[in-house]
Amino acid sequence: MGQSSSSCSCNNGHEIYRPVIIGKNSGDVVGDDDLTLSLPDECLGSVFGKLGCLDRNSCSLVCKRWKCVDSKSRNRLVLLARSELSPCLPSLLSRFNTVSVLSLKCSRKLFSIDDAALSRIPIFLPFLKKLKLKGCIHISDDGLHAFSLHHPPLLTKLSFASCGFGAKGLNSLLSNCPSLQDLTLKRLRKLDATSSTPASSLWPGALNVDGGDVGDDHHNNINAVVAGDANKKEKDVHNYYYKRSLRLERLCLKDLHNARLFIPLILSASASIKTLIVCRSSGNWDRVLETSLHGKTTSISEIQMENVQMGDAGLLAISSSCPDLQLLYLSRTTDCTDDGLSAIANSCRKLRKLHIDAWSRFGSRTIGDEGVFSIANKCSQLQEVVLMGIPIAIPSLNALASNCPGLERMALCNTDSVQDSEMAFIAAKFLALKKLCIKNCPNVSKSGIEAVGRGCPNLVKLKVKRCKGVTQAMVSRLRFQRSSLVVSLDAGSMLFDSGGISLLASAVNEEEQGTATAMTNTNSSRSAAAAAAAAATVAATHVICSSRGALLLRSKFESALQLGRRRRPTEDNAS
Repeated sequence: MGQSSSSCSCNNGHEIYRPVIIGKNSGDVVGDDDLTLSLPDECLGSVFGKLGCLDRNSCSLVCKRWKCVDSKSRNRLVLLARSELSPCLPSLLSRFNTVSVLSLKCSRKLFSIDDAALSRIPIFLPFLKKLKLKGCIHISDDGLHAFSLHHPPLLTKLSFASCGFGAKGLNSLLSNCPSLQDLTLKRLRKLDATSSTPASSLWPGALNVDGGDVGDDHHNNINAVVAGDANKKEKDVHNYYYKRSLRLERLCLKDLHNARLFIPLILSASASIKTLIVCRSSGNWDRVLETSLHGKTTSISEIQMENVQMGDAGLLAISSSCPDLQLLYLSRTTDCTDDGLSAIANSCRKLRKLHIDAWSRFGSRTIGDEGVFSIANKCSQLQEVVLMGIPIAIPSLNALASNCPGLERMALCNTDSVQDSEMAFIAAKFLALKKLCIKNCPNVSKSGIEAVGRGCPNLVKLKVKRCKGVTQAMVSRLRFQRSSLVVSLDAGSMLFDSGGISLLASAVNEEEQGTATAMTNTNSSRSAAAAAAAAATVAATHVICSSRGALLLRSKFESALQLGRRRRPTEDNAS
């Protein structure tokens, strides 16, 4: 081997040591060569992107080049936004100035970053596309207003949860962020506490760029819409809203109060919005939807309403304004019935996914088999159906099978009407079905599951949960008959075979013997009897339903099994 000399090359302004290989064979390497030196910065950054957070942080401490590459290749940054972060936030963001997704999280019990720190974020992150604030209760409307005055050109997504600002700060963001497309609001208590003219306070034109009022005419128009003043010219008001419309495509509202706050917001974004999600937000949402969508044809393709006060009036407003609706998610809506679902079926013929969790308040009328039958007859493009608490019958199943040839995913949950006859019908008629979930249907037995195993030629996954008539032995037989079918029985629960039970009994017995060596033979025999009884209990309980308690018991039993496996080889070697 000959001697090797060294040379330095500059990469991104840093001095990098590169050894020059001199030897008899071209493959000889002298000394410790860093193989990453031959990689471009882009490839090295791609490698860093495959690592976890801790490993990536460690890699940034190896050398100057790795630190520089790590800084330039990071796209997402999650920070604990306590008050101690405010002084060092500018230097930290200037290091990661190519970040496009920034998440600032803090506990509501602690002091969070302040308005001054938030206002400087657009200066150091020119490529910011998504900003998420959670628990930052010390950020006020003034901080959001100062942030929005930088007019971040690429900012498309905003998510706020449990923060301390209100309508004024939101108005500034909506007015000064021209590229905003996705807005998520969760648990904004100060926004809920708004009292004076709440509808106009959320209107994006209610405040100008400097935060001042725009005039009484604007407030009069808004109050006319909210109060339903018939003397105002409705056409002129709608044209005014369209001129000042937003570009929002997705609006998500969770755990908020006073639904009428969002009438102007939905009204202004109705021309562009495609996804509307409302979850656990109080107020009369029938009135909100009627006022916001009245007389319009929108491009909304996805609506999710969960745990809200809404009835057939809201469904009628959706059916008349959303002809391109493709996903409808109704979960525990208070007053929806078959009539409202029939209106959806008559107008929204492009529906592809339907999720209904029926719930009756004080025993009143709710969505039933009639509504599902009307959807099946009119919406031929259905691909996914999830029905919870709906007493579906064979005529509705027949309509789904006949009129929806592309139906691939179906779930039937929390109903006594699904029996073995319905399961046999599904097996014979639903030829395109790929995924089937049966949950909490007590009248389904092994014969119904076996019928599904013999039918449904395209079925790739079958999930059965909380069905008392279905046993593990039957599921094992089905897996043997159709090896390509993935069968899940109470996912997350414990299933032990005879070998596992005996091993568990031996592990418990050995643990008792190891911790009670000074006890008498009588006590030892009692411990063995207790272990055998515990094993017999596990043997009698074939399935434990999914829950946190089941997962805890599973971890305990698995620890006992592993303990038994470790002790058995040790005792064999000692003997």
